[in-house]
Amino acid sequence: MTTSLLRQRGHQDSSRVSMVELFFDLVFVFAVTQLSHGLLADLSVKGAMQTLLLFLAVWWLWIFTSWVTNWLDPERAPVRVMLFALMLGGLLMSSSIPQAFGERGLVFGVVFASMQVGRTVFVACVMRGHSPVHFHTFVRIASWMSLSAVFWILGGLADGSSRASYWIAAVAIEYISPAVYFWVPGLGRSTTADWDVDGHHLAERCGLFVIIALGESILVTGATFAGLAWTALTVTAFVSAFLGSVAMWWIYFDSGAERASHRISHSEDPGRQARLIYTYLHLLIVGGVIVCAVADELVLTHPEHATDAGLAAILGGPALYLVGNALFKWASYERRTPPLSHCAGLVLLAALAPMAMSLHLSALALGVATTAVLVLVAVWETIALRRVR
Repeated sequence: MTTSLLRQRGHQDSSRVSMVELFFDLVFVFAVTQLSHGLLADLSVKGAMQTLLLFLAVWWLWIFTSWVTNWLDPERAPVRVMLFALMLGGLLMSSSIPQAFGERGLVFGVVFASMQVGRTVFVACVMRGHSPVHFHTFVRIASWMSLSAVFWILGGLADGSSRASYWIAAVAIEYISPAVYFWVPGLGRSTTADWDVDGHHLAERCGLFVIIALGESILVTGATFAGLAWTALTVTAFVSAFLGSVAMWWIYFDSGAERASHRISHSEDPGRQARLIYTYLHLLIVGGVIVCAVADELVLTHPEHATDAGLAAILGGPALYLVGNALFKWASYERRTPPLSHCAGLVLLAALAPMAMSLHLSALALGVATTAVLVLVAVWETIALRRVR
């Protein structure tokens, strides 16, 4: 491998997201759809825990690949081939999600582990002879990924609760590794200074994943509404779901994404911010969108009633999204407190929970109420920021 495979930073287009990266993301539109449909099909504690575990894996695969294309140039043929190979693996992995805890567990485990280890080894080969610091970093990462791969494969071979236990261990290994700077006996650990990411590129990549999740939500809303009778209830639910998606877009993109991108782009230690803000905290944001998509479909198909699990999804999706955005903005703006508008929104959502139970609110009534909270937060923050400016 030669240094020509690396991004040449410093010129005008060096941080732009390439078309092949956007093409790669299409696989994850499918993955997000599979996750939301899986949760909708089994809206129970067990189903939610299984979906959470698979979501953590999907997100980790995507964000680590985004870190890689922050250093490697996707316009180079070997890097493109690597991304296309990951796309093929991603399609296999996503196709196995509905039966990941059934007959296709081994497929999911083997494919996921192969993608994580294979991509990391590829980058280590590229960095060898060019950047000893990055080479040793990716050797450390490969060591951690190889360890987790053992548990992914063992989980695929196991049945029932044993599979979940192995995969929880695998996820824990992968999520702990950046927090301990990929420490490996004999090799030591990395530092955030070693992770000299292009902040603008990584911020844009994560913003695009949020768009993927929101797009899947709109897709579910439109497809579900198209197959229903257009009554006053379904039309109201449709409009409420759309306004909720617009409010979520507004909360993240109106100011948060741009200000955070500016902050990391001018940071003296972008690697530290990238690890916390974009690698860990964006989990909550994307997860909130996925749960909201499930809630929107529930409200559309059953507007007059909802189970306790359904009510939890209708309230939990917006709450998770607001928590994620509040932490994201708190950390990226270096504020003393999270945004007041987001905190107020969470208080209102918390107040809706006992009301929904005591007043026996319909799914539609609760859905409209949560949409109103999201719209209020978006308007409140916009007005507050305009006053500051």
